[in-house]
Amino acid sequence: MTGIGKLFQNNLDWVAKRTAEKPNYFKELAKDQKPNYLWIGCSDSRVPANEIIGLEPGEVFVHRNVANICPHTDFNCLSALEFAVNILKVPDIIVCGHYGCGGVSAAMEDHHLGLVDNWLRNIRDIYAHHKEELDRIHNPKQRSNRLVELNVIQQVLNICHTTIIQEAWGHHQKLSVHGWVYDMESGKLKDLHVGISAIEQIEPIFRVQIRP
Repeated sequence: MTGIGKLFQNNLDWVAKRTAEKPNYFKELAKDQKPNYLWIGCSDSRVPANEIIGLEPGEVFVHRNVANICPHTDFNCLSALEFAVNILKVPDIIVCGHYGCGGVSAAMEDHHLGLVDNWLRNIRDIYAHHKEELDRIHNPKQRSNRLVELNVIQQVLNICHTTIIQEAWGHHQKLSVHGWVYDMESGKLKDLHVGISAIEQIEPIFRVQIRP
Protein backbone atom coordinates (compact mmCIF):
# COMPACT_ATOMS: atom_id res chain seq x y z
CA MET A 1 0.00 0.00 0.00
CA THR A 2 1.34 3.42 -0.95
CA GLY A 3 0.29 7.06 -0.97
CA ILE A 4 -2.69 8.31 1.00
CA GLY A 5 -4.01 4.81 1.61
CA LYS A 6 -0.90 3.98 3.62
CA LEU A 7 -1.65 6.87 5.98
CA PHE A 8 -5.05 5.40 6.84
CA GLN A 9 -3.42 2.06 7.52
CA ASN A 10 -0.82 3.77 9.70
CA ASN A 11 -3.69 5.37 11.62
CA LEU A 12 -5.38 2.02 12.22
CA ASP A 13 -2.10 0.51 13.38
CA TRP A 14 -1.56 3.44 15.76
CA VAL A 15 -5.08 3.14 17.18
CA ALA A 16 -4.61 -0.59 17.68
CA LYS A 17 -1.31 -0.08 19.48
CA ARG A 18 -2.69 2.64 21.76
CA THR A 19 -5.84 0.76 22.70
CA ALA A 20 -3.86 -2.44 23.32
CA GLU A 21 -1.78 -0.52 25.87
CA LYS A 22 -4.74 1.36 27.34
CA PRO A 23 -8.28 0.42 26.18
CA ASN A 24 -9.80 3.78 27.19
CA TYR A 25 -6.95 5.86 25.79
CA PHE A 26 -8.96 7.79 23.18
CA LYS A 27 -12.06 8.16 25.35
CA GLU A 28 -9.94 9.75 28.07
CA LEU A 29 -8.08 11.94 25.56
CA ALA A 30 -11.35 13.18 24.04
CA LYS A 31 -12.68 14.48 27.35
CA ASP A 32 -10.46 17.56 27.62
CA GLN A 33 -7.01 18.96 27.02
CA LYS A 34 -4.93 20.28 29.90
CA PRO A 35 -1.48 20.98 28.46
CA ASN A 36 1.18 22.71 30.54
CA TYR A 37 3.01 24.07 27.52
CA LEU A 38 2.49 26.15 24.41
CA TRP A 39 5.07 25.29 21.75
CA ILE A 40 5.64 27.85 19.01
CA GLY A 41 7.87 26.24 16.42
CA CYS A 42 8.79 26.00 12.77
CA SER A 43 6.64 24.18 10.22
CA ASP A 44 9.67 22.09 9.19
CA SER A 45 8.61 18.44 9.03
CA ARG A 46 11.80 17.37 10.81
CA VAL A 47 10.87 19.21 14.02
CA PRO A 48 7.94 17.35 15.65
CA ALA A 49 7.18 19.10 18.94
CA ASN A 50 5.73 16.20 20.93
CA GLU A 51 8.47 13.76 20.01
CA ILE A 52 11.34 16.16 20.68
CA ILE A 53 10.22 16.80 24.25
CA GLY A 54 8.83 13.31 24.85
CA LEU A 55 5.21 14.29 25.48
CA GLU A 56 1.97 12.56 24.59
CA PRO A 57 -1.00 14.01 22.66
CA GLY A 58 -2.83 16.44 24.93
CA GLU A 59 0.29 17.49 26.83
CA VAL A 60 1.48 20.32 24.59
CA PHE A 61 -0.50 22.93 22.65
CA VAL A 62 1.29 23.63 19.35
CA HIS A 63 1.45 26.51 16.91
CA ARG A 64 3.81 26.25 13.96
CA ASN A 65 4.68 28.48 11.04
CA VAL A 66 7.60 29.13 8.70
CA ALA A 67 10.63 30.08 10.83
CA ASN A 68 8.65 30.25 14.11
CA ILE A 69 7.80 33.94 13.81
CA CYS A 70 5.41 35.72 16.19
CA PRO A 71 4.71 39.12 14.62
CA HIS A 72 2.09 41.40 16.17
CA THR A 73 0.15 41.42 12.90
CA ASP A 74 -0.39 37.64 12.75
CA PHE A 75 -3.84 37.00 14.17
CA ASN A 76 -3.39 33.25 13.74
CA CYS A 77 -0.43 33.21 16.12
CA LEU A 78 -2.06 35.71 18.48
CA SER A 79 -5.25 33.66 18.61
CA ALA A 80 -3.31 30.51 19.51
CA LEU A 81 -1.40 32.51 22.12
CA GLU A 82 -4.57 33.94 23.62
CA PHE A 83 -6.29 30.55 23.76
CA ALA A 84 -3.29 28.92 25.41
CA VAL A 85 -2.89 31.69 28.00
CA ASN A 86 -6.49 32.68 28.77
CA ILE A 87 -8.35 29.40 28.32
CA LEU A 88 -5.81 26.60 28.81
CA LYS A 89 -3.82 28.59 31.38
CA VAL A 90 -0.48 27.13 30.31
CA PRO A 91 2.32 28.21 32.68
CA ASP A 92 5.10 27.88 30.08
CA ILE A 93 5.45 29.09 26.49
CA ILE A 94 8.34 27.77 24.42
CA VAL A 95 9.58 29.43 21.24
CA CYS A 96 11.74 26.84 19.52
CA GLY A 97 13.73 27.49 16.37
CA HIS A 98 16.08 25.02 14.74
CA TYR A 99 19.51 25.15 13.18
CA GLY A 100 19.44 24.72 9.42
CA CYS A 101 16.11 26.53 9.15
CA GLY A 102 15.24 27.04 5.49
CA GLY A 103 13.19 30.14 6.24
CA VAL A 104 16.06 31.82 8.04
CA SER A 105 18.51 30.86 5.29
CA ALA A 106 16.14 32.22 2.63
CA ALA A 107 15.84 35.50 4.53
CA MET A 108 19.61 35.93 4.19
CA GLU A 109 19.44 35.74 0.38
CA ASP A 110 18.18 38.18 -2.24
CA HIS A 111 16.19 35.68 -4.32
CA HIS A 112 12.55 36.46 -5.06
CA LEU A 113 10.49 33.62 -3.63
CA GLY A 114 6.97 35.00 -3.85
CA LEU A 115 4.47 35.65 -1.06
CA VAL A 116 6.81 34.21 1.57
CA ASP A 117 9.18 37.15 0.98
CA ASN A 118 6.73 39.31 2.91
CA TRP A 119 6.74 36.86 5.81
CA LEU A 120 10.53 36.57 5.83
CA ARG A 121 10.78 40.34 6.02
CA ASN A 122 10.43 39.85 9.78
CA ILE A 123 13.73 37.94 9.85
CA ARG A 124 15.43 40.40 7.52
CA ASP A 125 14.57 43.13 10.01
CA ILE A 126 16.33 41.12 12.70
CA TYR A 127 19.37 40.69 10.45
CA ALA A 128 19.49 44.42 9.80
CA HIS A 129 19.34 45.12 13.53
CA HIS A 130 22.25 42.73 14.21
CA LYS A 131 24.10 43.30 10.94
CA GLU A 132 27.43 44.22 12.51
CA GLU A 133 27.56 41.03 14.58
CA LEU A 134 26.34 38.76 11.79
CA ASP A 135 28.64 40.19 9.14
CA ARG A 136 31.62 39.34 11.32
CA ILE A 137 30.70 35.65 11.02
CA HIS A 138 32.29 34.52 7.75
CA ASN A 139 31.10 30.91 7.80
CA PRO A 140 27.62 30.92 6.15
CA LYS A 141 26.32 28.01 8.24
CA GLN A 142 27.45 29.58 11.50
CA ARG A 143 26.00 32.94 10.45
CA SER A 144 22.67 31.31 9.67
CA ASN A 145 22.68 29.45 12.98
CA ARG A 146 23.34 32.66 14.87
CA LEU A 147 20.44 34.33 13.06
CA VAL A 148 18.26 31.37 14.09
CA GLU A 149 19.14 32.17 17.71
CA LEU A 150 18.57 35.90 17.31
CA ASN A 151 15.22 35.20 15.67
CA VAL A 152 14.11 33.07 18.64
CA ILE A 153 15.21 35.77 21.08
CA GLN A 154 13.22 38.40 19.17
CA GLN A 155 10.11 36.22 19.06
CA VAL A 156 10.30 35.71 22.83
CA LEU A 157 10.32 39.49 23.17
CA ASN A 158 7.48 39.89 20.67
CA ILE A 159 5.32 37.52 22.70
CA CYS A 160 6.10 39.31 25.95
CA HIS A 161 5.23 42.66 24.37
CA THR A 162 1.67 41.52 23.64
CA THR A 163 -1.22 42.63 25.83
CA ILE A 164 -2.15 38.94 26.10
CA ILE A 165 0.94 38.14 28.14
CA GLN A 166 1.03 41.39 30.05
CA GLU A 167 -2.61 41.06 31.09
CA ALA A 168 -1.86 37.57 32.40
CA TRP A 169 1.03 38.92 34.45
CA GLY A 170 -1.13 41.81 35.60
CA HIS A 171 -3.65 39.29 36.94
CA HIS A 172 -0.85 37.41 38.74
CA GLN A 173 -1.02 34.43 36.42
CA LYS A 174 2.10 32.27 36.56
CA LEU A 175 3.55 32.46 33.07
CA SER A 176 7.05 32.17 31.62
CA VAL A 177 8.28 32.48 28.03
CA HIS A 178 11.37 30.51 26.99
CA GLY A 179 13.65 30.54 23.94
CA TRP A 180 15.14 27.28 22.69
CA VAL A 181 16.86 25.96 19.56
CA TYR A 182 16.68 22.40 18.25
CA ASP A 183 19.83 20.93 16.71
CA MET A 184 18.67 18.45 14.09
CA GLU A 185 22.15 16.97 13.69
CA SER A 186 22.24 15.84 17.32
CA GLY A 187 18.54 15.76 18.19
CA LYS A 188 19.24 17.91 21.26
CA LEU A 189 17.65 21.11 22.50
CA LYS A 190 19.64 24.20 23.41
CA ASP A 191 18.34 26.63 26.02
CA LEU A 192 19.20 30.20 25.01
CA HIS A 193 18.61 31.36 28.61
CA VAL A 194 16.36 34.22 27.61
CA GLY A 195 13.39 33.23 29.76
CA ILE A 196 11.01 36.01 30.79
CA SER A 197 8.46 35.58 33.56
CA ALA A 198 7.58 39.11 34.68
CA ILE A 199 6.81 42.47 33.12
CA GLU A 200 9.80 44.00 34.90
CA GLN A 201 12.07 41.98 32.61
CA ILE A 202 11.02 43.83 29.46
CA GLU A 203 11.91 47.37 28.40
CA PRO A 204 9.63 50.05 29.90
CA ILE A 205 8.63 51.34 26.45
CA PHE A 206 6.88 48.01 25.75
CA ARG A 207 5.02 47.80 29.05
CA VAL A 208 1.27 48.37 29.11
CA GLN A 209 -0.62 49.60 32.15
CA ILE A 210 -3.10 46.84 32.95
CA ARG A 211 -6.24 47.77 34.85
CA PRO A 212 -7.04 45.49 37.82
